[in-house]
Amino acid sequence: MRYDSLPEWLHWQETLHFTEVDPGLERIGQVWHALAGSSKLPFTVITVAGTNGKGSSVAMLESILRAAGYSTGTYTSPHILSYNERICIDGQPCSDDQICNTFNKIDIARKQTSLTYFEFATLAAVELFREKNIDIAILEVGMGGRLDAVNIVDPNLAVITSIDLDHQDWLGNTKELIAIEKAEIFRANIPAVIGEPHPPSTLVDAVLEYQVKPLWQGKDFHFQINTQGFHWQSTKSRFDNLPIPNIPAQNAATALQVIETLELQLDNKLMAQVFVESSLPGRRQIVQSNPEVMLDVAHNPQATRLLANDIENMHYKRVIAVVAMLADKDINATLAPMLSIVTNWYCASLDVPRGAKASALVSAVLSSEQKVLEYDSVEIAYKSAIKKADKEDLVIVFGSFFTITNVLKMGLLPLHEKV
Repeated sequence: MRYDSLPEWLHWQETLHFTEVDPGLERIGQVWHALAGSSKLPFTVITVAGTNGKGSSVAMLESILRAAGYSTGTYTSPHILSYNERICIDGQPCSDDQICNTFNKIDIARKQTSLTYFEFATLAAVELFREKNIDIAILEVGMGGRLDAVNIVDPNLAVITSIDLDHQDWLGNTKELIAIEKAEIFRANIPAVIGEPHPPSTLVDAVLEYQVKPLWQGKDFHFQINTQGFHWQSTKSRFDNLPIPNIPAQNAATALQVIETLELQLDNKLMAQVFVESSLPGRRQIVQSNPEVMLDVAHNPQATRLLANDIENMHYKRVIAVVAMLADKDINATLAPMLSIVTNWYCASLDVPRGAKASALVSAVLSSEQKVLEYDSVEIAYKSAIKKADKEDLVIVFGSFFTITNVLKMGLLPLHEKV
């Protein structure tokens, strides 16, 4: 074996390929063929693509499937605290030994073919799922769809959660172009559940081109939230008075349509239990009360629009924002939806290779009506915000997966209920 520990393997993978991101399926396809031959995967595959909502949709799907008695494998990215979070079987992260042994198999199979960090992870996930003889794998696309490593696997069911502007350098600078990239996970004659309520015309065209069997949110399935709870209805079935989900409602609704498409029968009581228990680190995650602290990985305009709308409906005394972002994101457009709800800004520099300086965030939010402060690190900004917050306030930490990771590493634990 090339290395004995997972950190050693990961460090080597970070420098193996000449670039961190190298879209394309030829190299990884060659290695996959050497690793698995032409054998058909012995499990059902659900591939999930989209700009936002992929991770929470995967989490909800996985919870429902396990409640229905199925053995599951999930592949997601990026991780929050541990690399092992990316590859889970029956809700549990795979161990260091399992991942290292699989990396070794891939290393032998690849011979001289160079792979990226993400390509190694994708191959490891699918190989581990095959070894463990799971029933259903849920694979989250990392970026786009057409040239993403996950697309080496033919899905039995495709999911598109949402479409908005992100990764424009790779995917295009319009929603129409981005939709084309994501639609490449489609395969002929498979079901495609579309959670995007306002699909670009190019996505509609792709559905016809690939001859998939589409199920559209707002047409084939609907959801509503009122004082009685969460309600969902399709052309075939319905759920009423479910608890408000811990993930964005649009993604919960999409997950329910996937379950119906798989023809699984779950009663309202079991689904209610899943809705209460399903959550995902870094997505509307409550880690403290009095003042309440919420963590969310929102890092593009669509995500912050949804976040701002949710927070506005919660009626806090003040909303205090701790934010740090990557420099290659659209900082101005991402922070703009939060301007109307945030009263105090704690802007931090992000100490990672692509991290933005706090000054860039300050420039985006500076106004005479809001208090704006600048900090050298997320940790210092967070401590300062907590010190100044009152019991009736909300401290919202957002802007990047790295931002959330920095706060969670401070030892905070999620609360399941408000105190």
